[in-house]
This record gives sequence, C-alpha cells and structure tokens, in this order.
Amino acid sequence: MADRIYNVLFLCTGNSARSILAESILQKDGAGRFHAFSAGSQPKGAVNPFALKVLKAMDYPAEGFRSKPWDEFAVPGAPVMDFIFTVCDDAAGEACPIWPGHPATAHWGIEDPSHVEGTGIDKERAFSTAFRYMKNRIGAFLSLPIGTIDDMALQASLHGIGTMEGSTGSRNKAN
Repeated sequence: MADRIYNVLFLCTGNSARSILAESILQKDGAGRFHAFSAGSQPKGAVNPFALKVLKAMDYPAEGFRSKPWDEFAVPGAPVMDFIFTVCDDAAGEACPIWPGHPATAHWGIEDPSHVEGTGIDKERAFSTAFRYMKNRIGAFLSLPIGTIDDMALQASLHGIGTMEGSTGSRNKAN
C-alpha cells in the first residue's frame, strides 16, 4: 500500500486554544504523514495568546493560526478529512456538519485552559498542561498502524486515546 498523507481536523467550540494546540502539535510531530487543521462551531475570532506563547516555548509552530468556523471544512472543494477529533465537551455534544468521506471520529476532551482565572503564570500553567495532554494523545495516535489496522480496531483505539490522562470525563462519543 502506498504511503499517503491523512487529513485531521480538531474541533472545539471557540477554536482559540485546545484545537489550535492540537493542530500545531500534529503539524510538527506528524509532518509528512498528516495535514492538521482546526476549527470551531462558534469561533472566537482570535487565537488565545497563551496558546501561542506555550507553543513558542515548546518549540512548536505558532504562526499562521486563526480561529475559524468548521463550515469551512464542510463545503465542496475543502480537504476531505480522514479523522475528526473533538477536543472539548461542548463541541462533542453539538450537531456537526455532514463530513464527506466518512472520517473516523473520536472525542479527546480536555479542560479548557482559557477558563482558568488567576495570574498570567496560572494561565500559562493551564495551557502548558493542556499542551502536554494533547501531545500525549497525538503521540498515541501517531503510534497507531493506521494503514494496516482494521476500521473497528482503529475506532476503538481512537476512543481509547480520548480516555488518557486529563480526560474531561467518560464522554467519549464520536460525532
């Protein structure tokens, strides 16, 4: 089987923090194997500056990201997704567009670091924690034998990744 590049979309409500972290992590760690994208059901219109600060500190891409609606990926001519992961509980519970291509889906919810109140250090710590949880999930995803695993085993593995440390609960439903 020829090697191919898979398209992955990370969804969150605001597309300003967790989904941006995930997009950047997969962009770097999955380079040459995956194209990473992110979007939101109700995008905030701007990327949280703490997300960008943590990405820069961890030596991950922090340029060119924008908060955008998920509708951009459900129109003719948009990249066809192979995988779609919700990273917040709100997005997991929303009615998503119909995605062309029947992508594999899973819920990888983690706490929203942008809801943390306190000092700048407190907020940066929350974003660093979210980054670590997301990096662990993406590392597990990258280790899957995607080209050779059957669909049921792949789906079970994707859902299992969503229960890793930092999970926002037992909600691991796919969209």
